[in-house]
Amino acid sequence: MKTDENFFEKVFEVVRQIPYGRVTSYGAIATYLSSPGASRMVGWAMNNSHTQKEYVPAHRVVNRNGVLTGKHHFGTHSAMQQLLESEGIKVINDTVVNFKERFWKPDF
Repeated sequence: MKTDENFFEKVFEVVRQIPYGRVTSYGAIATYLSSPGASRMVGWAMNNSHTQKEYVPAHRVVNRNGVLTGKHHFGTHSAMQQLLESEGIKVINDTVVNFKERFWKPDF
């Protein structure tokens, strides 16, 4: 569906702007794209991000509580956490520690 593809491309562009060592949420991205009810669609885009030619740091997108809800899409159970920890983000029980301090709000 063309509209989904365009929406996905917009999501990928936002995700590429997330700074190293920071995270954002599906809902924050959806709201930024003027589609506040489309958090799930942002998640679908993240599920397809590995097919993009240009890298999409999907590991930096978590749910509104900082939980790594998309971790099962990263090949291994711990890959998403390892990617975040390699950027200095501490994760305990699949949740970003100090989520509010690490949170990046898309507003560029």
